[in-house]
Amino acid sequence: MDKIGGRPVTQMGSIKERFGDILQFPSEGTTCVPVPRTGDSDDATAKIWSFRPIEARGGSGGGGGAGGGEMDCRRVSALELLLVSGGVMLMLLLLLVHGPAPVAAWGADGHHMTCHIAEPLLTPTAAAAVKSLLPEYANGSLAPLCSWPDEIRWMWKWMWTSPLHYIDTPDFLCNYKYERDCHDELFHMDMCVAGAINNYSSQLLGYKAPSANFKTDAVPSEHEKNAYNLTEALLFLAHYVGDIHQPLHVGFTGDLGGNTIMVHWYTRKYNLHHIWDSEFIFRARDQFFGGDLTALTEAIYLNVTTNWLEDSLKWAQCPSNSYPCPDPYAEESISLACKYAYRNATPGSTLKDEYFLSRWPIVERRLAQGGVRLATLLNYLFSEDGTSQGLAI
Repeated sequence: MDKIGGRPVTQMGSIKERFGDILQFPSEGTTCVPVPRTGDSDDATAKIWSFRPIEARGGSGGGGGAGGGEMDCRRVSALELLLVSGGVMLMLLLLLVHGPAPVAAWGADGHHMTCHIAEPLLTPTAAAAVKSLLPEYANGSLAPLCSWPDEIRWMWKWMWTSPLHYIDTPDFLCNYKYERDCHDELFHMDMCVAGAINNYSSQLLGYKAPSANFKTDAVPSEHEKNAYNLTEALLFLAHYVGDIHQPLHVGFTGDLGGNTIMVHWYTRKYNLHHIWDSEFIFRARDQFFGGDLTALTEAIYLNVTTNWLEDSLKWAQCPSNSYPCPDPYAEESISLACKYAYRNATPGSTLKDEYFLSRWPIVERRLAQGGVRLATLLNYLFSEDGTSQGLAI
C-alpha cells in the first residue's frame, strides 16, 4: 500500500486480486469514454450510453480498469441487467410510480459545472497534463467528460465502482469517520468516495509529462508502469471530488443518502437525493439565469475569484498541507446534510420556495468548493516539484 495524505491507501487496481470474483471488473483493454452527444436523435437511451474505446494515455496497464488488449464498450443489454439483479423489474416499476431514478451525486450539469469552475484555476503545468490525458475529441476540455463515471457505473463491467460515489454514515449521528464509514456493503475498506479520491490521486502522482512526440515516445514512470490508466484516473478523480461535495453523498445509511425519502418538489414527486443532485441546479438555472447553465456557472466562478476570493483560498488548503484531504470535505457534507438537506424534508412533505431559496446558497457554495478543491488537487498532483501550487488566480 502507498501512503498519500498521511493515510495508507489501498490501490483499487488490486481489488480484483483481493476479492476475486466477488466484483465484476472490466476486461483488460482500452478504456471506454463517452462520445460527445450530437444530433437530434429522440433515442434517449442512445444519448446516455454513447461510448467508444480509446487508447489509454499517460500510462500503461489497467489500474482502475484498463490494460492491454480490447475492452467491451457495448451498451449493457436488458438480459444482462436482469442477470445482474433480479430486482431490475422492480426498479423499473418504482421508476414508473415515483419518477426518475436517483442520479449519482451531482447530475451531469453539476459535474460539468464543478469541472468548468476548476479548469481556469489550473496552473499551466496542470492544464497541460490534463490536456495530454484527455481524448483528442475532448478538445482539451475536462468538463464535458466529468460525468463519465456516472454513465458507466450501471454497465456490467463497471458496477464495482458504485460504492465509490458516496459514504453511508450512521443514522442521526451527523458525523463521519473514515475507519468506521469508508467501506462498501460487504465491508471492504476504502470502498467509498473518500477512499476513491485518495486512490486516484495516488495513481496520478505517477504522471510523467509527455515529450513532444507523445504518441510514440511517451514513457510511463516506474510508479505507474504496468499499473494504471491515467486517463481513467483523471476522470474518476474529477468526478469523485464533485461527488463528495454533494451533502447527501455523505448521508445516512438508513435512507441511502435521502434516496428512500420521497417528497414533493413543487408539483413533482422525487426522492430527496435527486432534488439535491439536480433539481436545485435546474431551478436556479431557469429562475435566475433564463435557462442558461453557462451563465450560472460563470456567475459562480466570478464569485470564486472576486466576492469569495478570501474563502476560496481557505477552501483550497489541506490540513498540514497534505494533499489530498477528502475527510474534511466529507465532514462538511454530513454536517450540511443534517442542518439543511434532511431538515423539514420528511417523507411526503412538499418543498417549495422556502426550502429552495434557503438551501440554494449551500448548493452554490458546494459547487464552488468542489471546483476550487479539484483545481488545487490537480495543481499539486501535476506540479513539477511535488508541492502545493494553490490556485491560478
